[in-house]
Amino acid sequence: MEQAIRKARVLVEALGWIRRFRGKYIVIKLGGSALEERESVARFLTDVILMETVGMKPIIVHGGGKSINQAMADAGLQPQFVHGRRYTDDDTLQIVARVLAEEICPSLVGEIERQGAQAAGLNYSTRNCLIAEKLTLQGEAGEDIDLGAVGKVNGVDELLIEQTFEAGCIPVIPSVALDRDGHKLNVNADTAAAAVARLLRAEKLVFLSDVPGIYLDPSDAATLISHLEATRCRELIAEGVIDRGMIPKVDAALEALDAGVRKVHIVDAGMPHSVLLEIYSDKGIGTEIVL
Repeated sequence: MEQAIRKARVLVEALGWIRRFRGKYIVIKLGGSALEERESVARFLTDVILMETVGMKPIIVHGGGKSINQAMADAGLQPQFVHGRRYTDDDTLQIVARVLAEEICPSLVGEIERQGAQAAGLNYSTRNCLIAEKLTLQGEAGEDIDLGAVGKVNGVDELLIEQTFEAGCIPVIPSVALDRDGHKLNVNADTAAAAVARLLRAEKLVFLSDVPGIYLDPSDAATLISHLEATRCRELIAEGVIDRGMIPKVDAALEALDAGVRKVHIVDAGMPHSVLLEIYSDKGIGTEIVL
């Protein structure tokens, strides 16, 4: 009986958040090592199904860097990175597109359907959702740095996403886009998720990360920062506290917040039900970033 009462208390605590977020877009970025653990992926997708069942509109945007690296190795290709982004020539692009849109995306859709819900992969091989333009970086001397077929998302088919929800399906979107002429472009999954959240004016953007959030001292678990304002994030980047792979996530988070997304969350992909705990409890378990 005591266990049943505890479960009831959890549901009551979640009730207010469920009512608040009903009908709201929640964009969740899945990638990195989270995709390598089948049980973790299954648990995460169960959480997403629950969110959709209680009236939220969860959208999954995923990458797949490790699987792409393995596929390139199998093909005898060596990955090249320029300023942290994968240089994408024609051969690399074909592998990226195949792994993301034709392997990982269908596997996520299949797992959602195996659990009794419905999902739809939205990409060039089905119905395309992401529109991008070619991305060129600036070098230290102001010169253009070519990345090959790498893009930046500047458009989302909002009608397609809404139709997908109306059909009772959860959208699953790989981080490969088409430009206005129909050419494929490889896009960074973090920035793609942020662009989707920004363009849809989402309530929340959630990054599933390899770490539980942002730390003042990564070697001390007690320094996890549960709440950050955008100005403090910029200070921590300048101070070198936020560095390496966390910088693209935080930069994308700040851009999304500036465009109207209410909150961005960074949570541990390895913790069971981390997304639900962050969204549906009075005290989250990761780092939330707000303006």
